[in-house]
Amino acid sequence: MTHEQPNNPLHGVTLEKVVTRLVEHYGWDGLAERININCFNSDPSVKSTLKFLRKTQWARDKVENLYISTF
Repeated sequence: MTHEQPNNPLHGVTLEKVVTRLVEHYGWDGLAERININCFNSDPSVKSTLKFLRKTQWARDKVENLYISTF
């Protein structure tokens, strides 16, 4: 699904980069405060978070929206 998305702020940004930048900015605790999902609260890692977000669209939407509003 490759479409031109000039107005999409996430265009060309991988999910891994989104998660990594948010962790660098807020830390895992800060992310857990903003978005209450277990992968931020319980033994967080980028790998486990990516696995969860790829399967869970509503959580991915929240993470992407936080990224957009933060950066």
